Amino acid sequence: MNIAALVSGGVDSALALARLKRAGHTITAFYLKIWLEDEVSFLGTCPWEEDLAFVRALCDQQGVPLEVIPLQRAYWDRVVAHTIAEISAGRTPNPDILCNQRVKFGAFYEAIGSEFDAVATGHYARMVMDGSVATLREAPDPIKDQTYFLSQLSQEQLQRAIFPIGDCAKAEVRALAQEYGLPQAERPDSQGICFLGKIKFRDFVKAHVGERVGDIVEYESGKKLGAHEGFWFYTIGQRTGLRLAGGPWYVVAKDPAQNVVYASRTYYDADKVRDQFIIAEPHWIRGSAPQETELSVRMRHGPRRTPATIAYTPEGVVVQLHERDQGIAPGQYAVLYRGDECLGGGVMSLPASRDKE
Repeated sequence: MNIAALVSGGVDSALALARLKRAGHTITAFYLKIWLEDEVSFLGTCPWEEDLAFVRALCDQQGVPLEVIPLQRAYWDRVVAHTIAEISAGRTPNPDILCNQRVKFGAFYEAIGSEFDAVATGHYARMVMDGSVATLREAPDPIKDQTYFLSQLSQEQLQRAIFPIGDCAKAEVRALAQEYGLPQAERPDSQGICFLGKIKFRDFVKAHVGERVGDIVEYESGKKLGAHEGFWFYTIGQRTGLRLAGGPWYVVAKDPAQNVVYASRTYYDADKVRDQFIIAEPHWIRGSAPQETELSVRMRHGPRRTPATIAYTPEGVVVQLHERDQGIAPGQYAVLYRGDECLGGGVMSLPASRDKE
């Protein structure tokens, strides 16, 4: 096939490209430049030039052409602006999910048109055809599995995607990279949100949303405990950063209208049970909702999945967890699974009766 390979400078996308090359495909490498120089350069530096140097070394070694695609404006319009709006409204967004849906498998698809048969990335996931339907399946490495971040892909996007390292564990990726002699074999994994580089997310939020002093209030008594610099810096379940004595204190609620953050030392008490939420606008990868009601759900990236019962209501999909999870944060994504298949999901909100919890 004629394949467009997205490369980032890291070992995962490097091995993905090398495996495809060894399999005899025609490869063109693409580096997406989404670093927001004008918007965040005053906050620090991004290692994109170092990343690109590793990409060039890889392409020279493998004998594949490289194109650099500037998508900064698309990234700002489709991901960053939405992220800022969600933070300002008191919710906890996930820019990485939007990046995959709207940029890597969105704006990039638009940029290359129909020239390529498929687009390859270094994600830990598997695309398996079920007849004419593309399904998204977990990688065998539960720690590295990235189906959570790919859960908003459409059928059209997924059917064109290839994940060449989706069958590998991370240790195997490192070993194969060394065996192939890839320039990235020993390079450490990058961390953080892709458009920020090494900049702290809090600093980015401060630069674009600002600061506004408000009260930290004890949830049970209504007593003022201290002050904060803006409710948007806090998320439900957060334990660090409150700077309060006598803790540990946890963020249990936020009041965006009054700029109040509610804290409690009894976060796990029965009056703060979090075992239910709503997905108002679910996205189903297969194009239709599953018939099963007994599924499992991820509320954040990581190996943990929680058994759940779902029900369809006028409000949306009600997800009833079989065990409590204090990390339910409105604005974050919940992703539903049937066995190893990622079915899709959407943004969490609390039922109207619990939206003050």
